[in-house]
Amino acid sequence: MIARIWKGWTTHDNASAYEDLFKNNVLPKVTQGVDGYISTNLLRRETGDNVEFTTIFWFESLEAVKSFAGPNFEQAVVPEQVKALMSHYEETVHHHDVAL
Repeated sequence: MIARIWKGWTTHDNASAYEDLFKNNVLPKVTQGVDGYISTNLLRRETGDNVEFTTIFWFESLEAVKSFAGPNFEQAVVPEQVKALMSHYEETVHHHDVAL
């Protein structure tokens, strides 16, 4: 199993809007029909002036990650609606083999 991890930061004013957009619009669209996609966790953390979101996408294999993200699979997949709400975000993602 592979964990695909990405972080983005919003203002406090945009945090709830981002969370709603991600859960109700972005997540269903980007994962629909992706073979090998298992699930997603969305983590939220207050960090002073910002709110940090960490997404963890779970996939069965690296091949499944590539079917989700394309050949440049280490590049973050950030829809325009998400970019509009983010203060800043990671341009790349981290992939981890799940050991336990």
